[in-house]
Amino acid sequence: MPFHSKESVLKYFTLATLLGLSHPSFAEVATPGSYRIDPGHSTVFFSISHLGTSEMTGRFNDIEGSFVLDKEQPAKLDVSIKTASIDTNHEKRDAHLRSPDFFNVKQYPVMQFSADKVSYDKQGQPVTLHGKLSLHGKTRPVSFVITPVGAGKDPWGGYRVGFNASTTLKRSEFGMNFMPGGIGEEVTVTLNIEAMKE
Repeated sequence: MPFHSKESVLKYFTLATLLGLSHPSFAEVATPGSYRIDPGHSTVFFSISHLGTSEMTGRFNDIEGSFVLDKEQPAKLDVSIKTASIDTNHEKRDAHLRSPDFFNVKQYPVMQFSADKVSYDKQGQPVTLHGKLSLHGKTRPVSFVITPVGAGKDPWGGYRVGFNASTTLKRSEFGMNFMPGGIGEEVTVTLNIEAMKE
């Protein structure tokens, strides 16, 4: 083993400490409590196959909701998304997606997800979320895989948490059957949520 000076050893451990502190495993664990979703910093993304040659992606820009983060209490999470807020960065396509061929936003202006069961890890962080999604006049059971992003005080004296949640849906189960084959059956959905403690 080569000889190292006292200065080089000190630099090594300083660097190792900094890298360790920045590693996700050292991130603050979210504290239990009631939270309200920050709509300005939360988004719903989706991805679906187009003609079997590419993935078409989009988002919903209008989301609100609240949840209780506490493994000692019954699950409580409600999320509402306005279907007319769909955004695929293509005006003509977005108008078609809002039509009766797809989301039919005039008849079904809101999609709603309510959780009835949450699984937690040993640190008290959610790992899976089970509930029901109401969309396009249909209600189906849906499960999300949860990934904690971070938690801590914000610059205004509040406390915030962040989670990503993902799942895969079959659009036909929600009565969306337009252009089968050309448009994929499975839709990948990701919720990027930032919430403030109440």
